Amino acid sequence: MAFHAAHHLLPSIFGILGNIISFCVFLAPMPTFYSICKKKSTQGFQSVPYSVALFSCMLLLFYGYLKTENGMMIITINSIGCAIETAYLVVFLIYATRKSLISTVKLLVLFNILSFGLILVTTRYATNPGPKRVAVVGWICAVFSVCVFAAPLSIMRLVIKTKSVEYMPFSLSLCLTLCAVMWFFYGLLIKDYYVATPNVLGFVFGIAQMILYMIYKDKKKQVIPMGQPKGEAAAATVVDLGAILEMQEKAVVEIGVELEMQEKPVVAGDEAGGGGKKEEVAVKVVCLDLDGEKTVIPSIG
Repeated sequence: MAFHAAHHLLPSIFGILGNIISFCVFLAPMPTFYSICKKKSTQGFQSVPYSVALFSCMLLLFYGYLKTENGMMIITINSIGCAIETAYLVVFLIYATRKSLISTVKLLVLFNILSFGLILVTTRYATNPGPKRVAVVGWICAVFSVCVFAAPLSIMRLVIKTKSVEYMPFSLSLCLTLCAVMWFFYGLLIKDYYVATPNVLGFVFGIAQMILYMIYKDKKKQVIPMGQPKGEAAAATVVDLGAILEMQEKAVVEIGVELEMQEKPVVAGDEAGGGGKKEEVAVKVVCLDLDGEKTVIPSIG
């Protein structure tokens, strides 16, 4: 009797813990958006992480709605996730440049309107109500989660290359790992393998990130050469994509040598002509910020 009661209680415990940890992970980008509001600029950050996170929450919210039982935990956290990611995107759109604004709107139309709308229409009219429709949407959610779970490879590669964990904080990696564990056991206990299976990958990558952190935490940061191209990546748990996407985005924006350039007019005279003709030459002063030490390099151009 006690074992039977515990068996019914455990899914609720893991579901509640998963909700709590996922909520904390959803709040991870708050410092970034505080900075955006304070500076009234998106500062080179991209909207891709938040659009993808919103799409993931919408998919899982739809999946939880279709489930006839054990869907409440999924509905709860993903409803909150939709609200938080929407708020992030609204703030981003307010302070985005015209180019970023257009690209963000295109992304939202593609992902969150057309793609989600196509899934809604297809599953409604091409599948019968009940277990079959739940299975189709479950597979879509699982495949999408597996695809984005591969993204930590990018941030892990960055850590190995720079020998620095500056853009992979241990606390965030730990939270994402715990989140994957909670949702894995929740899915396993309620026999929902569309939730449980992708989180196995999330757990593996989370452990790998923490191992890398322990290896490189005491290593001195190396500066990436200025010519290195910048890229974008995304990763997440089955419930939340935002946090590690935010971590990756921060690395994209801040990594490398920081340049501060300002033009200063310098008056150059023709000394051979007795100080006659004078012209202004624009001198660019380039300040290289290397581990807190700035080196000033003037160049005429």
